[in-house]
Amino acid sequence: VEGLFAEERKQKIPYLPAVIGVVTSPTGAVIRDIVQRLSERFGTRVLVASVPVQGKGAEQHIANAITAFNQMSVSTKIPKPDVIIVARGGGSLEDLWCFNEEIVVRAVSESIIPIISAIGHETDTTLIDYAADIRAPTPTAAAEIATPVLTELVARILELDQRASHAIDRKFQFKDSQLTSAVRGLIHPVEQINLLSQRIDVLNERIQKTLQNSVSLKTNNLINLFERMPTPFQKLADIQARLIAANE
Repeated sequence: VEGLFAEERKQKIPYLPAVIGVVTSPTGAVIRDIVQRLSERFGTRVLVASVPVQGKGAEQHIANAITAFNQMSVSTKIPKPDVIIVARGGGSLEDLWCFNEEIVVRAVSESIIPIISAIGHETDTTLIDYAADIRAPTPTAAAEIATPVLTELVARILELDQRASHAIDRKFQFKDSQLTSAVRGLIHPVEQINLLSQRIDVLNERIQKTLQNSVSLKTNNLINLFERMPTPFQKLADIQARLIAANE
């Protein structure tokens, strides 16, 4: 009814946690396996909340440890975990029963820090497996879920760096090719001046020819006009003829 196991309450496990909190027994193979696996993969800082993981009263210690991790302040010298692993090794149903208690289930469900449950072996199932954000089949698997492999991460970064470099090189080559093509299409300033000079010469020749043709046409028109006009002597002779005719 309360939705303690609801999928919508599940939180995403951070990809690169700076600090991992581990709630488990301080002795035994579990904490050694987790720390060793973390050191092999990424070397993340680990805060261990030492609690009893079976027996009477263990559930209270486990719940208190989860709550204490959530109540840590980010301003303190001890960093607050980015993810919590609740783990213990295999055992009988009675040994694992404290992880079925309501107080532990509620602490896991109410945690604002993502929680990975790693209780017992793969075949073992407790109620906090349903309340946790993700269940790991073993404590070692929980360490693998919590962190990436450093060497793989470095290899991936190098691969992306090379791909980015190749992409940038191809981009520069493409732009260089475009620039070279553009430069080839440009006319040298001297050639541009020569071309303009040739155009000016052609236009000048056209203007001179046009003027010459116009002057020649006007000259011919004037010559024709003068040829059609009578000379002064012809005008005088005509006037004299008219005077004689008038006198007669």
